[in-house]
Amino acid sequence: MGKRNNTKINKKMKNIFLVILTLFYFLTSSSVLSANSKINLTGNERYDLETIKVYGNIKSKETYSKVEINEILKNLYETNFFEDVQVSFENNFLNIKVKEYPLVSNIIIEGEKTQKFKDLIYKRIPSKKKGPYIKNNINLDILEIKSLYEFLGFNKAEVETKLEELSNNRVNLYFFVEKGERLKISKIKFIGDKKVREKRLRDIIVSEENKFWKILTRNTILSSNNIELDKRLLKNYYKSLGYYDVKILSNSAVINEEGAELIYNISAGKRYRVNKISTNINDALDKKVFLALDNEFEKVVGDFYSPFKIKSLLDELDRLINFNDLQFIEHSVNEIISKEGIEIIINIFEGKKDLVERINIYGNNITNEEVIRSILLLDEGDPFNNLKLDQSIAKLKARDIFASVKKVVKPGSEPELKIVDITIEEKPTGEISAGAGVGSDGGTVQVGVKENNWLGTGVNLSSFIEVTDTSVKGNIEYQNPNFNNSGNSLNFNAGVVTNDQMSVSGYKSDTISFGTSTDFEQFKNIFIRPGLFLSSDELTVDSSASDLLKKQAGTFNELGFDYQIRRDERDKAFMPTKGYVAAFYQRLPVVSDTSSLQNTITISNYKSFGEDIVGAVKFYASAINGLDDDVRISKRLFIPSSRLRGFKMNKIGPLDGSDYVGGNYATAVNFEANLPNLLPDSTRTDVSIFFDAANLWGVDYNSSMDDSNKIRSSAGINTSWLSPVGPLTFTFSKDITKADGDQTQGFKFNLGTTF
Repeated sequence: MGKRNNTKINKKMKNIFLVILTLFYFLTSSSVLSANSKINLTGNERYDLETIKVYGNIKSKETYSKVEINEILKNLYETNFFEDVQVSFENNFLNIKVKEYPLVSNIIIEGEKTQKFKDLIYKRIPSKKKGPYIKNNINLDILEIKSLYEFLGFNKAEVETKLEELSNNRVNLYFFVEKGERLKISKIKFIGDKKVREKRLRDIIVSEENKFWKILTRNTILSSNNIELDKRLLKNYYKSLGYYDVKILSNSAVINEEGAELIYNISAGKRYRVNKISTNINDALDKKVFLALDNEFEKVVGDFYSPFKIKSLLDELDRLINFNDLQFIEHSVNEIISKEGIEIIINIFEGKKDLVERINIYGNNITNEEVIRSILLLDEGDPFNNLKLDQSIAKLKARDIFASVKKVVKPGSEPELKIVDITIEEKPTGEISAGAGVGSDGGTVQVGVKENNWLGTGVNLSSFIEVTDTSVKGNIEYQNPNFNNSGNSLNFNAGVVTNDQMSVSGYKSDTISFGTSTDFEQFKNIFIRPGLFLSSDELTVDSSASDLLKKQAGTFNELGFDYQIRRDERDKAFMPTKGYVAAFYQRLPVVSDTSSLQNTITISNYKSFGEDIVGAVKFYASAINGLDDDVRISKRLFIPSSRLRGFKMNKIGPLDGSDYVGGNYATAVNFEANLPNLLPDSTRTDVSIFFDAANLWGVDYNSSMDDSNKIRSSAGINTSWLSPVGPLTFTFSKDITKADGDQTQGFKFNLGTTF
């Protein structure tokens, strides 16, 4: 019996333990069991149950833990659809109660008239039309709007909001903007250890002091964007001078009655020189290929550090890689700073062996895609080469038919493949130019029309006409820079020259000429341009004409061959700062009524003197000699107008009576100094001074003509202004030495525009 009682007691204890265990489980467990759970949704107006299930990541289950309920809450709040969400599980129901945010029916901006800027505000603010109205976003909206106006110089803009409630839980959101007045910069100061004169620093930055003559620039307005740009420009400039550790410590704007006083606090720090440059070349590569870099290193070692100098070294390295057709070669730079200076280590190694999967061209609304692709140095299926891609972008920019060219490299369909996106922005490629010159005996008028991208083919078409009191010159030219995708140009030109001196000297000459040529790079930076020409020259005289003119009266035809060999070592073709370009030109007759041989040499050398002067020395020499007779007057040499400013074109040199007959020999030397920092960049004006010296002499027939063989010289100033209506060029010249009979031209201007 005792045994039976014990058994009952044990069984009873087991039941009690199971009950306690079950209670403990329900009390401490994070789950509630249900055989058939359902979802009860309330408070919703725009979003149905299925939408909420998707956004809440709600799955049909028999059990919902506290963790799962919290996750549903989190997911629904993150949608920004709901102002309030409540989720619970009771009696086999998942209860979801929501309060939806009002829907923004419309956003209205008052106080701003410009639709373009309104669109920018709509795009930038967090609140969106047809989106939820979230109270917490309103302050962010206001801050964003104020920031945008501050960007434009409205530093005291005020923004207020109003909410208009509509039916169906919708609202209209109003922003009332009071821009206020733009704050002008009254003064710009540079303090601290600046080590550079303030005038130069003012030229570097874009911000400008407000002056009465600066009515065409917005840079006199205090703008946060300009301030940040100023700081970057100052930092880059100081680094280019060797101040590697430069810091722009602070900038502030002190508001006063006159405007804002902008202050930059500069700590230039120590100025470093490059004390050593070395290469670290991967063992798999042929080190002999890169020995040519040593000469470039010697030019930099000992000079003050400049990132631009390091960039030039890397450019030379890229040229070596390209010239030797090395694939998958990459490089990086380490800069080690010490008390002795900065050591530059250039690492050269094999990179990833990627291929070009696809090249996409965007933005070419006018230009044919094949024109763009023919310029690229990369093609689909080629090894990916970032150097060739950069060179391709540079070649596209050099065509001068695109306002901008941008590249983006993206991963392809496989790890070793690349997709290249090239986005271009086309610009007006038509140009109309006009010019005039005022001299001692009358004026000269020129008009030109040019189209650099005819019908989107990349072809250049141009025409030019010049009219004086006695002559008319006209020319039409066709140029295909990349004929048949060969990389070579094909050129055609036709010209006519009429010189009517019948009332003065008893003659009239008419010359018609045709020519064709091609241009290609034979070796690195060495270009060859062979061509053919055909000309017909008719000279009409009366009894008052000179003996030379009477002798050459009639019509004469000529078919000939000409060529030019040019070496171009300039850093850039437009406004170079260093390097040289030298060319030799020869004109040879093939079939001619009167044969002559012409040789011409031109050399131009450029060098920078510090940061404020870019100097140029130019030399020109030409000679023409008759092979079987005197050189015809239409072929005789004259000094080009660009080589002797201050004198009227074709109005110097040997005189036969009152006739300027040209010479057999011509030479000129030009000294020019471009002053890029004389005026701020914001003025969009370039100034240069020049000194020209030239001579034209020699006749190959017996005559009593005046051939004083005297050196002509002039000096002056040239100003180019990119005005709102187009580029304007003014040339003021003063002759220094001249011969009797020379006609001068003290002022000349040119105006151009685009279409």
